[in-house]
Amino acid sequence: MADSMDIDDSLYSRQRYVLGDSAMQQMAQSNVFLSGMGALGVEIAKNIVLAGVKAVTLHDCKRCEVWDLGTNFFIREEDVHSQKKRVEAVHSRVAELNPYVQVSVSTDVLDESTDLSFLKRYQCVVLTETKLSLQKRINNFCHSQQPPIKFIGCDVFGICSRVFCDFGDAFEVLDPTGEEPKELFIQNISQGNPGVVTCMDSRIHGLQTGQSVCFKEINGMIELNGTTHQVTVLSPYSFAIGDTSSFQPYAHGGIFRLVKTSKTFNFEMMEQQLSDPRLLTPDFSKPEVPLQLHTIMLALDAFLEQHARLPNIGCLQDAEVLLKFTEEISRTLKIKVCINQELVKCVSRCARGCLSPLAAAVGGIASQEVLKALTGKFSPLHQWFYLDAVEVVQPLQSLPAEEFAPRGDRYDALRACIGESLCLTLHKFRVFMVGCGAIGCEMLKNLALLGVGLSRCSGEICITDPDLIEKSNLNRQFLFRPHHIRKPKSTTAAAATLEINPEMNIDAHLNKVCPDTEDIYCDAFFSRLNLVVTALDNVEARRYVDSRSVSNQKALLDSGTMGTKGHTEIIRDPPEEEIPFCTLKSFPAVIEHTIQWARDKSMMGGESMDGAFQAIKLLSRRPTHWDHCLTLARLKFDKYFKRKALQLLHSFPLDTRLKDGSLFWQSPKRPPSPIEFDLNDPLHFSFVVSAARLFSEIYNIQYSEEKLSYEAVSSVLAEVEVPEYRPAEKHIETDETIKKPDQLKMTVSSEEEREAIIQLQEAINSNFVTPERLRMTALSFEKDDDSNGHMDFVASASALRAHMYAIEAADRLQTKRIAGKIIPAIATSTAAVAGLVSLELMKVAGGYGFELFKNCFFNLAIPVMVLTETAQVKRTQIREDISFSIWDRWTIFGHEDFTLSDFISAVRDEYGIEPTMVVYGVKMLYVPVLPGHNKKLKLTMQKLIKPSAGRKYVDLTVSFAPELDGDEDLPGPPVRYYFSRESESGEKA
Repeated sequence: MADSMDIDDSLYSRQRYVLGDSAMQQMAQSNVFLSGMGALGVEIAKNIVLAGVKAVTLHDCKRCEVWDLGTNFFIREEDVHSQKKRVEAVHSRVAELNPYVQVSVSTDVLDESTDLSFLKRYQCVVLTETKLSLQKRINNFCHSQQPPIKFIGCDVFGICSRVFCDFGDAFEVLDPTGEEPKELFIQNISQGNPGVVTCMDSRIHGLQTGQSVCFKEINGMIELNGTTHQVTVLSPYSFAIGDTSSFQPYAHGGIFRLVKTSKTFNFEMMEQQLSDPRLLTPDFSKPEVPLQLHTIMLALDAFLEQHARLPNIGCLQDAEVLLKFTEEISRTLKIKVCINQELVKCVSRCARGCLSPLAAAVGGIASQEVLKALTGKFSPLHQWFYLDAVEVVQPLQSLPAEEFAPRGDRYDALRACIGESLCLTLHKFRVFMVGCGAIGCEMLKNLALLGVGLSRCSGEICITDPDLIEKSNLNRQFLFRPHHIRKPKSTTAAAATLEINPEMNIDAHLNKVCPDTEDIYCDAFFSRLNLVVTALDNVEARRYVDSRSVSNQKALLDSGTMGTKGHTEIIRDPPEEEIPFCTLKSFPAVIEHTIQWARDKSMMGGESMDGAFQAIKLLSRRPTHWDHCLTLARLKFDKYFKRKALQLLHSFPLDTRLKDGSLFWQSPKRPPSPIEFDLNDPLHFSFVVSAARLFSEIYNIQYSEEKLSYEAVSSVLAEVEVPEYRPAEKHIETDETIKKPDQLKMTVSSEEEREAIIQLQEAINSNFVTPERLRMTALSFEKDDDSNGHMDFVASASALRAHMYAIEAADRLQTKRIAGKIIPAIATSTAAVAGLVSLELMKVAGGYGFELFKNCFFNLAIPVMVLTETAQVKRTQIREDISFSIWDRWTIFGHEDFTLSDFISAVRDEYGIEPTMVVYGVKMLYVPVLPGHNKKLKLTMQKLIKPSAGRKYVDLTVSFAPELDGDEDLPGPPVRYYFSRESESGEKA
């Protein structure tokens, strides 16, 4: 990957949108030394190899033990039996993650006497499971080099973890946030000192005082065009830019854009930072904890140095020694620290253990710091980060010591932290996970290490995903390899997970979870579960799974990532902002509009063939050979990029004014310029050829590669007669509230219909209509297959339309991201979010109190992590002693003769309150104020609802009378009505 042309987009496409090509190229020229192949080290190795560095040296001297099977997902039972060295066991499995990365191993001793000059060939050194004195020595060496070797030290001891970064005295970051600068339209710029810029349509600018913006396309105050100004924020919609009093008055239009500026970070060596640490605070409900953990973990280092071991599990004497070390170290700090003795004891008891989800979370964070060190992309951790899982073990402190004692199996490291009882609960757990993509793969790995859903304990993991594996998945979905491409994700992920832990019971499905599969994922299915986990990108699918979990009163863990951002909470995504129809059709203002238009046009074969009129319309257009496809494409060029512009300018001349006297053609509306076709223009040639290929695909017309040459295309187009443009007097929609018309509902006159039927009959009689001629292929936009020409069409059509409207065109990569609605993704944030979710899973298994659960939002680019306590579920009061939440559902069982009156009485008898309104979907079953509704009370529920064959229950909406006259009716929880008691077994709703 020496230059941008060498980046394998089919593998790295999602990551390119996170890091950019420049950072990718820098990574591909960088060497990393990584020491320690325990739980944390193997996580970092996985993530940075997937990311695509040039070379990684894995260093470790220890041999595989049974213990490692529960902490290292790349160590197998045969490695333990053969006493293989850990680094040799994981080497091939790490190396096969990415063929572009050279992975080597080192088993040389690394200690106080080692000559460190060998480190000079690396750009970054990462140490795990390394004594503090050795970390300091290596850090001093790295810091003293010119340029400095970037240094990262990280550790996980039981329930606590840390990351330390030192990137040298002056580390320059070219892009501190990684956010794409937005372009916003200007409503007004005042003449004054300072001049005030106001955003159009009260759009929030998102700027901060001190940042700079550049201006373009301003009419009137043209002095600002092409200039950059520092801003002072006045409100979310306005900012000041300095003196504009001598400029010409602002007229209309204009766009501003944030100018990115570099930032330089100064790092101190670990030796200096130990006594005066710069700490990141992730959990503001306990802001004192990072400094407390800093002190305790330094005490653990001291304990390890003196005793050559960590504190023994549950040893009170060792806990006292650790407390003594903690007190001594606290006196050396420049910041006063309040020692939490209970936290010290808790850390001491668990220090020898390992929570693999914590290692996964910290591994993701530390890996992102490696990538920052190599590329200068994003703001680095400056300089310490501490993360704990105290809430996971807090309720377990009173358990007897034997609960945590080792038993010689793969779960000893976990048992040391959470005890045997909770381990057994995890083994018996029944989990339903929807989605086996990036987060799904990471979750399965964590579940395997935790021993969730074991066969011998009647536990189960049920997973489902309808998708097949694509090459672009291999960059993040680490359970998959090249030979898995085009195989189902779920079954492949299940097999790979069983290699990590053969004791698991995994049931893999290929289904979507949607109303169509409700007979499979029915109430009876949900009743067997302990937990539902969503690992999905699709918003609608997530919402459906969320609603099913809520209605079945099952705990739900939801998570997601976008680039370097991640969350571990149930999020209701806002609906995607829809581009107005008239903007797409006639008045694009920004590049996103032209790309969406081009994507829509690539689906031009998707018209319905309902009715004779549509059939004749398509038959009359049908090309019969390749040259005809080229002719159609050439005519499309004229229609889209010349005639459209001429018609708009005919309907709305440049001097057209609105009723208020303002110009029609002013920002954000851009007047178009017609484009004359030029076959020598590569963009014009690309459009015609790619459009012709789309026609050939729709109509199943064959062509040879020779037909795509410039000479072959030009000879065909030379014969094409393009009709002269004549302006039409037709309505052009300008109302942004008008939706795109439904083609199926457009009226066709009876005369037109009769004429179409006659034409169709004539076509049949003339043998023009044959099965082959009628055969058409509906296209689905496929962004990741460059051989199909779809992206060629979208890129060329979007760029031509952008040129027509004087919009700055996007490159192919950006066009692909927007047209394909690609979510930027990187393995580091995926690993981190799955680790954090898995920590919450352990709390669910333990049946912990509400106050111990945490939601999380992080952005590894900045970096920031915010852990918050989960909000109490809102309860709606119906009466003093009756309330409900979104998790509640009432149930009524009926029978064939069960009437509406019986239903109302049953609700009153079962739940203590009588409904005053009953609604099914949009059908009002009982609203007493409406005429005739009281007569319905005698009708059966079967007759009122008219269920489809096989339907066993319906969910009804009920309301109740208010306690005070004049108030509105009170809503109730959904009431599930079963048509018979037998149907509770869970057949289709």
